[in-house]
Amino acid sequence: MSTTSSALWVAYGAEGKVVGTIRHVDDGYIATIADADSSLGTYPTMEVAKSALHGHLPPGSDWPRFTQH
Repeated sequence: MSTTSSALWVAYGAEGKVVGTIRHVDDGYIATIADADSSLGTYPTMEVAKSALHGHLPPGSDWPRFTQH
């Protein structure tokens, strides 16, 4: 029996609204936009995942604030 642990970061946009999440798994970082049916993909580093998430936000969006949970 094995267990897999992962870390989760929540991305907050303007006025503290949740805009997405990033989850660390064995093979990288999975970025997901809030309320999306599927993830944006798995990225090799946290910085690349953050950039991908920000790139999928509406044009002109500020850089989200990421908080680990």
